[in-house]
Amino acid sequence: MTKRTSPRPQLTFSLVLAMVAVGMVRIAQYHWRQGTVIIGAALLLAAGLRAVLPPERTGLLGIRRRSLDVLTYGMFGLLMLYVALTITGGPLAVG
Repeated sequence: MTKRTSPRPQLTFSLVLAMVAVGMVRIAQYHWRQGTVIIGAALLLAAGLRAVLPPERTGLLGIRRRSLDVLTYGMFGLLMLYVALTITGGPLAVG
């Protein structure tokens, strides 16, 4: 007999993944700043969810120890936001 697992813990991961998908669509539409901000926000959301939810509710967001996950998601999220908000010029420059 196989044990059935609830899809409920994966809802947090699905929410973050949906935000990343929206960000990727915006990047594909040549709105790379908006897309990068959305992906950065998704990573910060992942950090927040990983920090507050118990391990049985984090699903695939819980990869390593909680503190390391929060630090990693948070740093990558902040880095994405920094890149999106500070790069000027280049081949993808607006106007």
